[in-house]
Amino acid sequence: MLRAQSSVPPAAGPPPASTAKTKIIIDTDIGDDVDDAFAVGLALTSPELEILGITTAWGDTQLRARLVDRLLEETGSASIPVAEGIRTQSKTPFSQACWAQAGPPAKPHPQAVDFLLDSIRKNPAGITLVAIGPLTNIGAAIDRDAATFRKLQRVVLMGGSIHKGYGDLGYAPDRGPQPEYNIYSDVPAAQKLFASGVPIFMMPLDSTQLKLDEEKRALLFRQGTALTDALTLLYHEWGQQTPTLFDVMAVAYVLDPTLCPVTRLAITVDKDGNTRVGQGAPNASACLASDSDKFFRFVLPRLLQTFPLKR
Repeated sequence: MLRAQSSVPPAAGPPPASTAKTKIIIDTDIGDDVDDAFAVGLALTSPELEILGITTAWGDTQLRARLVDRLLEETGSASIPVAEGIRTQSKTPFSQACWAQAGPPAKPHPQAVDFLLDSIRKNPAGITLVAIGPLTNIGAAIDRDAATFRKLQRVVLMGGSIHKGYGDLGYAPDRGPQPEYNIYSDVPAAQKLFASGVPIFMMPLDSTQLKLDEEKRALLFRQGTALTDALTLLYHEWGQQTPTLFDVMAVAYVLDPTLCPVTRLAITVDKDGNTRVGQGAPNASACLASDSDKFFRFVLPRLLQTFPLKR
């Protein structure tokens, strides 16, 4: 466990401006677990990225869009488009619903599948899709226009389990892989993605069980910026103690691939949502291990930035 100074990265100013921004679309089930909000926050504070839009996935996608609207408005990023995904039944509690409902009134949004495919047509081979929720929108986009979907530059996915399951943190013998939420929530959609031919960079449970401990939370929550204030409220509404920043690694990987080195694998998704490694041609690059200290020393200074967020 990190202690004292070793767990507290120094605050830093904005990273150097890049001449060529990476175009991304974030597909998120923000509002259940709190890690999605931290992932969006990392993207907002990273000038290397051009966020073309944020699409909401799974469950009450309209209310999720309202949550994103409020987060963007409060951080000076309201010009980023928001699109509503396909509404589904969800057994997972929408823990941050009150924060979403207390934000701006509901307004019309484009449909996520339309937005995604239109964006790809305008930027062929130029978009990274950051998928940090169940893959329903993605499966529907493939069904509608697989040829256009294949023009994505890549998909960076938080999902799957190769060797480690939930709670395997490296301090005891691993219990082995298990179905992961973003995959098993919509198995047919996941199967379509892994068969799509689009380059997939996969951040599974093996490398994403990154705990935002009490000291790091205190460091963030006392910062008093628009973003950290929003994350503070969302954390408290989430109502649990220690967030695991699964989804944040997907955004961090886009920014710095050395944070999660990948291995080429042949992945299939079985009927129960297991991501199995086979012997065929590789169809995904998966990160099987990460350095928690290195991850937080990259992420926290960005979330702590006090300069105005500008898109």
